[in-house]
Amino acid sequence: MWQFIKYVLACVVAIFVFFGLLIAFGALSLAFLKGSSEISVPSNTVLHMRLDTPIGERAIESPLEGLDLPVGPESQMGLDKILSAIDYAKTDGDVEGIFLDLSGISAGMVKMEEIRNALKEFGEETDKFIIAYGEGLSQKAYYLATVADKIYLNPSGAMELKGFAIELAFYKNMLEKLDVEVEIFKAGTFKSAVEPFFLDKMSDANRTQLQALIDDFYEEMVAEISERRGIPVAEVQTIINELKIQDAQDAVEHKIVDGAKYYDEVLAEIRTNLGKDENDKIPFMKLSKYISTIDSDFEVFKKNKIAVVYAEGGIEGGKGNEQSIGSDKFAAILRKIREDDKVKAVVMRVNSPGGSALASDVIWREIELLKEKNIPVVTSMGDLAASGGYFISCNSDKIYADPYTITGSIGVFGVLANMERFYNEKIGITYDEVKTAQYSDFPSSVLLNDDLEPHEEQVIQNAVDKIYDQFIGRVAEGRNLPEDSVRVIAEGRVWSGKAALEIGLVDELGGIDDAINHAASLAELGDEYRITAYPRAEDPVERIMRKLGGDDEEYIRALLQSELGDQYRHVKQLHDLIEMDTYQMRMPFELQLK
Repeated sequence: MWQFIKYVLACVVAIFVFFGLLIAFGALSLAFLKGSSEISVPSNTVLHMRLDTPIGERAIESPLEGLDLPVGPESQMGLDKILSAIDYAKTDGDVEGIFLDLSGISAGMVKMEEIRNALKEFGEETDKFIIAYGEGLSQKAYYLATVADKIYLNPSGAMELKGFAIELAFYKNMLEKLDVEVEIFKAGTFKSAVEPFFLDKMSDANRTQLQALIDDFYEEMVAEISERRGIPVAEVQTIINELKIQDAQDAVEHKIVDGAKYYDEVLAEIRTNLGKDENDKIPFMKLSKYISTIDSDFEVFKKNKIAVVYAEGGIEGGKGNEQSIGSDKFAAILRKIREDDKVKAVVMRVNSPGGSALASDVIWREIELLKEKNIPVVTSMGDLAASGGYFISCNSDKIYADPYTITGSIGVFGVLANMERFYNEKIGITYDEVKTAQYSDFPSSVLLNDDLEPHEEQVIQNAVDKIYDQFIGRVAEGRNLPEDSVRVIAEGRVWSGKAALEIGLVDELGGIDDAINHAASLAELGDEYRITAYPRAEDPVERIMRKLGGDDEEYIRALLQSELGDQYRHVKQLHDLIEMDTYQMRMPFELQLK
């Protein structure tokens, strides 16, 4: 019987391997066909932009896109490619305009703002049209649409224009029910990352900083809507505060949109702009397809290089993964860049809430070594460059942020979870030990036996204070500010990009293209350079084979996130509590900006 079971299992495994190889072969074939086919841009082309799929810093391509297979990977649009395509379209004689076909946008505020700025330049620097339409418009989609010459909303559609709110989840009561105690150590009045574990609501300090943050965001959004739509700021504020936009008719009445039209009516207007008859076909081209036509125009044969290093996710020791910044991996990347004589400048694109203090310092040192070799380093901040994310940015030659960037959070905390009663009383596991010295069992991150002694608490607090002082010193040196001034703006407080500019934490408001242009200027390269991106993007076929092998934490996380939706963040936060290093430079775990 056992031999029969083994035979059946062997057959099942062989079938999976066969189909895995078949899928991989098909993927390679599709990739080859895709790469070998020439795509031309017809005259009078209208770029059809839909931004409802995930937008990352860089594109993730999948040769299996469109096939409902469990091995993925899913495609992801890249901000870098989107910005390049919009810029290229400005001078492309075959492109007559852009159709923003919007509903929602799967991107953070900073990525969306960079796309918006690129579209704004497209409209201001050319005589080409931009028309926006939505069956419904989220607030973010509408904000993007305001760069268009005309905005139309489906007559039965709804839109969202309500301002910003931040929602935090607190776990104190749940942890008490589970008999889990959390030991907290911190430096910085506003260092609120640990509040969810020992409070059931925001502290006054945290409420103050978050209110100031979203007030800055709100002011920026209202000012831009006012300018683009020609509506006084006070009137825009009234429209938002009183929720005056309930349907398409309200939006037209208050001049928030230009008209209530159906899709076919919008297409008719586009035909008119192109000088076509009502039955003529509009030569639409998807943005993703247009991007593939201009890949060959990147100047790959230029000798000098600007290295663009994408540092995205939490900062941790080791190699990390696609959603984190592993200090070993990034230190190796920066060393490789330093040893490459063709690299004349470095741009760090930082989108990180921070993380391990030790891992942050490892990366900081490698950036310092780049500068010692006279390689200019410029940082471009994404949605987040806070705490450890700011630590690895502060010694750059120049720092760019977006008005919607969340940055600063110059502070440190330590956290230990006392799991003794949870293990003992909830699931029946007890621990015992022997040791050679009084503090041989001094904890790393989780307590399994006994509470901390006063001396142990003092040791941890001293370490936190020491790391905080180091953080202050690094910022003062990197930003050329007096330490006393840095202490005033530190305290773990988060700032908007606009506020960070005013207090000296960043140098200029701008996006990644601005950072690249400035890096080229510092290195005196003119236009004679090419961009090399790091880390190396994983080959999509390699990702497929890795997933078939079952060695993919990312896939498991994606599956959980898909099943749990918005509730996944609670699982992630509790997982991070147990897994994190003792000493952290991290901003509040989750800021749900609504």
